Amino acid sequence: MMRVNALSIDLEFWWCNEFLTDYLPCDREDGFRESLRPVFAVLDAFDVRATFFVLGAVAEQYPEVVSEIHRSGHEIACHAYSHRLLYTMNRDEFEDELKKSLELLADYNPIGFRAPSFSLNNRTKWAIDLLDKHGFKYDSSIFPVKTQLYGVPGAPVGIYRPSRDDIAIHDPDGPIVEFPLSVLPFGMNIPISGGFYLRALPERFLSWGIGRIVARRPANIYVHPHDIYPGPPPLKVPFISRFITYHGVRTSLEKLIMLVTRFSFMPMGALLDRMALLPRDELTLAAPAIPREVAMRDNPAILPLSMPELLQQPIDAAARQYAGRGRKPISERGDSR
Repeated sequence: MMRVNALSIDLEFWWCNEFLTDYLPCDREDGFRESLRPVFAVLDAFDVRATFFVLGAVAEQYPEVVSEIHRSGHEIACHAYSHRLLYTMNRDEFEDELKKSLELLADYNPIGFRAPSFSLNNRTKWAIDLLDKHGFKYDSSIFPVKTQLYGVPGAPVGIYRPSRDDIAIHDPDGPIVEFPLSVLPFGMNIPISGGFYLRALPERFLSWGIGRIVARRPANIYVHPHDIYPGPPPLKVPFISRFITYHGVRTSLEKLIMLVTRFSFMPMGALLDRMALLPRDELTLAAPAIPREVAMRDNPAILPLSMPELLQQPIDAAARQYAGRGRKPISERGDSR
């Protein structure tokens, strides 16, 4: 039986990026609906259901988009309200963000949380108690690797329950299930689970590395809309910030298509429930618990992928190019009024 994995989308604006914060123009267009077209095209065409970690500010400005996502069978989870890092807040400020987001997402009963920019670590471990207090059942904020922005080196690479005293330690009595972002243990933990890593790593390495993870445990893969949509204007920022923000955007949709054709995905909450890791009391999951059958790359009925610059074409051109690969035609969504 093929292992099922979790796919999530952090539903936020393109400027919710710590590497752009100091360089943002005062007047900017969000292009939000347009940025969702490639994401929806892939999810619809390959009949994949995912978890959307929704920023409260997005739910406030685009409630109809969140409603459409939910109606399509995807899970709605929480990504806080303003995308402020947990490091920059105290307990009361973070709790205010949670309350505001939960009010905006009340129709969807979110049970999952992801901290902005994965900013949950031992400096901000107090957030665990607040997540428990406000009814969250699982979290997906911990990256078991150290970067300049985030990370909990030494944390388990598989699903666990963080200790209140040290979130890098499993506590079977911990209040929250943690589904960490996937890393490839290979002498050191190599981040491979999506976002910048989806854009920057070669497709063959991604396929091989995630395959190694999936052989041992469910993978946890994430993307942002701006990871696969080149619409936002490039800003004049230092080289490192520019590289981390923009590198690989025009080839990343091809990689996402590779992932959903090779591996099986379902929403995170449904997967954890399927693994009997969530409490059954008062648990309601909108997303289906059974994932689709995977269209493997070695299936002779599936046409081989070329390397089109898919994002430079209209979605209808993409539909013609990828005809026969998905279970449904690729179609436009996300920009309807």
